[in-house]
Amino acid sequence: MRLFVTGSRGQLGRALERAAAAGGHEFVGRDLPELDITDAAAARGAVAEARPDAVINCAAYTAVDAAEADEARALAVNGTAVEYLAAAADSAGARLVQISTDFVFDGAAGRPYREDDPPHPLSAYGRTKLAGEGAAVAARRHLIVRTAWLFGDGANFVRAIRRQLDAGARTLRVVADQRGCPTYAEDLAGAVIALLAAGTEGTVHAVNAGSASWFELAAEIVRLLGAAAEVVPITTAEAARPAARPPFSVLDTSRLRAIAGADLPPWPQALARFLAADG
Repeated sequence: MRLFVTGSRGQLGRALERAAAAGGHEFVGRDLPELDITDAAAARGAVAEARPDAVINCAAYTAVDAAEADEARALAVNGTAVEYLAAAADSAGARLVQISTDFVFDGAAGRPYREDDPPHPLSAYGRTKLAGEGAAVAARRHLIVRTAWLFGDGANFVRAIRRQLDAGARTLRVVADQRGCPTYAEDLAGAVIALLAAGTEGTVHAVNAGSASWFELAAEIVRLLGAAAEVVPITTAEAARPAARPPFSVLDTSRLRAIAGADLPPWPQALARFLAADG
């Protein structure tokens, strides 16, 4: 396969480049400043030049709290730009892969969310990513991959905790009443390529197996690193962040398992691999 990847210097974009090389696939990556996907003509031209079998859109406005005050910009990147990529993919005869998020759900279900559960985002970020899903559906061939709590080669929660520990932090106050699925970008990239190879269309949830709170994730980071720090649980209200977060956004991965033949590895194993590689 020949893959055209936007946001190619982000966590998932870099992981996709490695996964493509390992699988013998061609990889063409673009990111800011050479490609602004909110420029329709630029998006169309870049896809046409690449002549891909699949357009994988990893580019996104991911500043969840900042989006509350900048929803128009977040919508331009997360929603409207996907319309341009869908049209460009159709013109090139390519499949569009749109990377989406657990934040399209409100977390009120109390059970893992399936692909066909009705979305109800709580935040501007969630609303704009849901708009992107709606735009992706317009592509003749499309695959929407919802994921969550990503960590890899880039800015993320795991690296933020490690930086605090490296700086000598003895106490970490971490939210304990939000639950989701920590996901390693390398594992997600492998899943995306496997789904493409299987000809998958529609929506698929792809996260590492198991779930955790941010508090539990931080505690496991501390344990794996052998750090002398106490992790103190706090509430979402105590964290006082501008954007609302779903309290329970665990994703059901039954469809991924049926297609790929197995779940992605449990998140603690994935975390251990990442910390060992990121040392």
